[in-house]
Amino acid sequence: MFAVIGRPFLNFVTYLGKLGLLVGMVLESILKGRMRHRLMFEQIVEIGYRSQPVVVVTGAFTGAVLAAQSLFQFSELGMETGAGALVSVAMMRELGPSITALMLAGRVGAAMAAEIGTMKVTEQVDALRSMGVHPIDYLVSPRLIAMFIAMPLLIAESIAFGIGSSLLVGTLAFGVNSAYWINQVNIHTDMSDIIIALIKGTVFGFLIVIVSCHQGLSATNGAVGVGRSTTRAMVYSALSLLVFNFFLTLLLNILFPTGVGN
Repeated sequence: MFAVIGRPFLNFVTYLGKLGLLVGMVLESILKGRMRHRLMFEQIVEIGYRSQPVVVVTGAFTGAVLAAQSLFQFSELGMETGAGALVSVAMMRELGPSITALMLAGRVGAAMAAEIGTMKVTEQVDALRSMGVHPIDYLVSPRLIAMFIAMPLLIAESIAFGIGSSLLVGTLAFGVNSAYWINQVNIHTDMSDIIIALIKGTVFGFLIVIVSCHQGLSATNGAVGVGRSTTRAMVYSALSLLVFNFFLTLLLNILFPTGVGN
């Protein structure tokens, strides 16, 4: 019984330790290493520009569905305009950062793990070391910096299209006056909601890069190992996002309570 319980726990602690070592090396690389601007801009294009379609579509339909479900209930109470405030706060504090991060975990995180894992099993990572190039400087740090730059912009797009689509649903499908809808959004949304979205986005982006790059650097056993690392990168990233989102929600709502100061 102790073996059954203890072995997974020790494996989990070991995994966290490896992630911690990678985080330390990445921070040292960013602070002391050489800044590779070309690689960073390439990753900004890959993470930010090429992720826009999936982020925009996901954000827009998430806002539209949330507005529709809210209006089905609020219309019975004569509170249709309140749905706009609900969608705005929910998209900024919760759905915008979370949905965007989950999409990036599937699209970008898996790609990072696959690319780095392929380099690992084909000994390209060892070739970098033989040429005096640290793999963390070359493979991980540019991706992390690019994620920090691209993530806030992607979250902003997701939130903007979510709120915009909810307005269209409310005004066109349910006949809510757009002026009342926009007024409720302005009243119940403030800077604290934007700050929460940015904090969550930064943490989520950090988790995606660290988990995915670690899986890529840990790949073994050829193509089979790369496939497994890619799958684990996506699954572990998504799980870590959901767990951290819960604790961040509790903490940030203590620091920035909903509705205070409006």
